[in-house]
Amino acid sequence: MANNKTTQNENQEEEQGQDWIAGKHPVLEALRSGRELNKIWIADTVQKPSVAPILAEAKSAGLVVQFVDKRRLDQLDLGVAHQGVVAQAAAYRYAELDELLARAKASSETPLLLILDEIEDPHNLGSILRTAECTGVHGVIIPKRRAAGLTATVWKTSAGAAEHVPVARVTNLAQTIETLKQEGIWIAGADVSASQDVYRTDFNLPLALVIGNEAKGIGRLIREKCDFLVKLPMLGQLNSLNASVAAGVLMYEVVRQRRSL
Repeated sequence: MANNKTTQNENQEEEQGQDWIAGKHPVLEALRSGRELNKIWIADTVQKPSVAPILAEAKSAGLVVQFVDKRRLDQLDLGVAHQGVVAQAAAYRYAELDELLARAKASSETPLLLILDEIEDPHNLGSILRTAECTGVHGVIIPKRRAAGLTATVWKTSAGAAEHVPVARVTNLAQTIETLKQEGIWIAGADVSASQDVYRTDFNLPLALVIGNEAKGIGRLIREKCDFLVKLPMLGQLNSLNASVAAGVLMYEVVRQRRSL
């Protein structure tokens, strides 16, 4: 019940045009990225040295920081540990697909995008965004429906990485994949039934990795749209990995191959 309540609260906040960002690192990264913040609250029980970077960035940005009773932050019921630091921000502006492609082109690197097919757990989404930022992914694509959006839980789990990786939210994933193909992007889906081993696959090409739903994997239509499917070798008794773990392994395999050239 608590998780459902939190999700409902976060969805209401998104609809009302505001986001909550909780935790020291997420708030600090929001400040550093230039995110438009309306308010910053810090619990009066927090040790000042631990929030000194936040205070410095807020002062530089001309933002007023308000010290409040910790109970006031607890009452926000954000669903994540706020660590005594909470910011209210303008609603996140999702990127357009063209912006992701332009970002890859401007970097002079081989494009690397991530397509998330109905990832529902905000913790998984946050973890994936954190790894995507660390591996230089040029952008992440998520569907508008039946998938987690960028909520307070995602900001916290990503440790602020969500401020640095552009996320596009699209109405039709299958149509988006067709657009990417027209732009010369190859689509590789992670699927446990694939015959192709990820470690025997060449990823040195313009690429979009598709990660499927936590329970169902990649949907049938999206699977059919992929240029090829790859699987991670499973040597134990289980036949699948957590979505964020699988995504992380795949992203770093791409990095390994490209750095070896």
